[in-house]
Amino acid sequence: MWQPEPEWLALPGGSGTSTVGVWRTAMGGRPVVVKRLGAPLPGDPAELSNPEHVGYWRREADVLMTGLTLRTPGLRSPAAAVEEDDEGVTITRDWVEDDANSGLFCAVALGRFAGSDLPRPRFLARRLLRDRMDRVARRGGWPTLARTTVADVADHLWRGRERLLDLLDTLPQVPQHGDPTAANLPGRDGDDAIAIDWGTLGIGPVGGDLGYLALSAREDFEPLLDAYLLGLPPEVADRDAVLAGARVVAVLTALTRAEWALARVAQGEGALASKYRHPAVAPHLRNLQRTFPMIEALIGG
Repeated sequence: MWQPEPEWLALPGGSGTSTVGVWRTAMGGRPVVVKRLGAPLPGDPAELSNPEHVGYWRREADVLMTGLTLRTPGLRSPAAAVEEDDEGVTITRDWVEDDANSGLFCAVALGRFAGSDLPRPRFLARRLLRDRMDRVARRGGWPTLARTTVADVADHLWRGRERLLDLLDTLPQVPQHGDPTAANLPGRDGDDAIAIDWGTLGIGPVGGDLGYLALSAREDFEPLLDAYLLGLPPEVADRDAVLAGARVVAVLTALTRAEWALARVAQGEGALASKYRHPAVAPHLRNLQRTFPMIEALIGG
């Protein structure tokens, strides 16, 4: 059975369905990160074995093993080695120093990546947000949000989610990282961001990555939008298409994260409203508040 070495330092970031753990260590005097992915077991969800599903268990290993993103413009992956065995896959990649990239730099990089000529092997995610929303539907939707002041808005958007997802399908479909948080875009090499956690790499609506980034960036959305458009080749899509993609992705994601955070604390003593400042809840609610102008635009549209 595979086991980490005792001297390895465990790191956060091991929350993926198939992620066994993530560690920092050194090999030959070189700092590296070791990530272990466990192969699906009998009885596990079939989606883990579907190369096009967002939950495909070994996508990050396939991305790094093929070198798919080693030289892509905008976003690039660090050098990595992949070892397979009967129980899973071990990824060993270079440690990426945190260059404190601004949200504006990341947005330009995401725009450039969206315009890249990325090969499209079968293991890329094809229905990233739709797959994520299907998971939410199987878990009952957003019932905890129904007990908050955004209940009517959440209900309206939940009932209209298929229309919004269909809208995304009509937009230009471009390469997307799929989880471009500030933490996943830590490094920098010239005009490119060095990105990690490629397990959701796929093809999706233009502006989708911008919508995800907007939920973790410090900058306001409008400057991020301008920066993304600065990096995006003009022949790929216009401002309206990017805006539509970013709005839908940001709003549905923010509502889902707020539901998840509130549901975790809802069973404790006291009224739900008294838990809005809980440290596990407050950041998600602040992000949801930041999307209110987008929500108004979606409802009004």
